[in-house]
Amino acid sequence: MKKYRFGVDIGGTITKIGLFDAPGSLCHFEEFPTDSSYGGKNIIPHLSGRINDIILKKGIERNIVSGIGIGVPGPVLRDGTVNKCVNLGWGRFNIEECLGELMKLPVKAANDANAAALGEALFGSGKGFSHIVMVTLGTGIGSGIINDGKIYDGAFGSAGEIGHITVNPSENKACSCGKHGCLEQYASAPGIVRLAEEHLASSDKPSSLRDKDFLRPEDIFTAAENGDGPAKEICESCGRILGTALANTANVLNPELIIIGGGMGKAGNMLFLPIQRYFEENVFHGCSGVKILPAALGDLSGIYGAAELMA
Repeated sequence: MKKYRFGVDIGGTITKIGLFDAPGSLCHFEEFPTDSSYGGKNIIPHLSGRINDIILKKGIERNIVSGIGIGVPGPVLRDGTVNKCVNLGWGRFNIEECLGELMKLPVKAANDANAAALGEALFGSGKGFSHIVMVTLGTGIGSGIINDGKIYDGAFGSAGEIGHITVNPSENKACSCGKHGCLEQYASAPGIVRLAEEHLASSDKPSSLRDKDFLRPEDIFTAAENGDGPAKEICESCGRILGTALANTANVLNPELIIIGGGMGKAGNMLFLPIQRYFEENVFHGCSGVKILPAALGDLSGIYGAAELMA
């Protein structure tokens, strides 16, 4: 019996690696910046080196490692082919073959949000539920779908790309995907910062956010919690857009549970309350009754699910 497996979550900003034992317990964790320069060509060699370092430091024999599960921020076909990752600069290539050749270990890849959804379904907020949508709010917006306890990835590995639902067809600025008015442009981490900058520019209301040289999402949420008027209005706008998009998603998929994870999933009630309110206002009555919960595993959902790809 294989004793260990790796779970990897490649994000647009940070890459996470977890070493897991056979029952699925996390034995070792580390993270490092994702180097997406030069079209992301350094990502796989860098990842391979870090995993090899862990194997050496832990004194692990390769024959007791079942393999490496990896979540990537883009569509993944069932043969392991990545069909573009715009946030990493990747085009189309087979990541399972590429990393597997470097590591001399089996590799299984999935979309990062699908991996996170699987992790939450098995070990987190989704335990006991069979029909789940997990939304990851970070550098971008991803969504993983668990249908009857299994990942649903669609015909071409792109199911759940709610970050690229069009929510404003009048938008002039292009999304990273090349379209205009995607949900990701308003409710991702860069999206809410953009909402804030535009909101502050259109008003002369006093706000502590005006004192920030570099505005971050957590600054907005903290200011809102402290009663800052413009910050509360920004959270309301983001919650309206996201809650309405989730209602439309629920109308199609009819899940029991929606889990919100990623860095923005830590926003608390300043974001969750408007999301819940606008969700309930817009969801079809036959798809209501959906629970909306934060991810129990936090930023580690992806590595837990990725590791389970090798179980």
